[in-house]
Amino acid sequence: MQITVRLFAGLRERAKTDSIDVELADGGNATVKSAIDAASAHVEGGLEMRGHIMIALNREYVDADHSVKDGDEIALIPPVSGGAPMQTGLPEDSFQNVLITADPLDPEPLTRHVTTNEDGAVVTFLGVTRDHNAGRRVEYLEYEAYRPMADEQINAVIDEMKSKWEIGRVAVAHRTGRVDIGETSMVLAVGAAHRKPAFEAALYFIDRLKEVVPIWKKEHFEGGEVWIGETPGGNPE
Repeated sequence: MQITVRLFAGLRERAKTDSIDVELADGGNATVKSAIDAASAHVEGGLEMRGHIMIALNREYVDADHSVKDGDEIALIPPVSGGAPMQTGLPEDSFQNVLITADPLDPEPLTRHVTTNEDGAVVTFLGVTRDHNAGRRVEYLEYEAYRPMADEQINAVIDEMKSKWEIGRVAVAHRTGRVDIGETSMVLAVGAAHRKPAFEAALYFIDRLKEVVPIWKKEHFEGGEVWIGETPGGNPE
């Protein structure tokens, strides 16, 4: 049977490919681990996996001993850092709660979307590229996303928020590609009847985004570049 193993961010760059197709014996004992081992054998020096690598099977997180079947897709998820995005200028009736895009972000449509007559609090958070990090002078950031899993995971986090707090609408937007200094990389808007759950839910979302959503941030700085999360000192905050 054939399994596809997909690679992202620094793992993709080190392997010099974004996917590897492997053939496994169809004996009922094939696992995610055996597929990853087979993929590693196709890479010179093997797959060099730094930090905590999560595994997704058909866009759902699993353990390495999970069984696989013909046609499955495995994604190796390096440490993530990022969020999810929206295009500007969309008419109100076409707005989506989660939208990932390479286009510049406008927070106003998101804020407007979560503002209702029932909710007296709206929290809008902007993630903006700053010019320094960990003692380095940053030139720009570059974001990469595994879609549609990134969209699905963001929606799952929104469901978590709604199970923990009494909130209304939530809207999220995140950039991909190059984001220059001073530009917005992420917008989050949360509506609620009261300010406390709106603020708490927003903080929860940002933390969970960095844990489970497959969006990666590459920092380009004077003298080099690094995928945030893979290198000591690469603080994604």
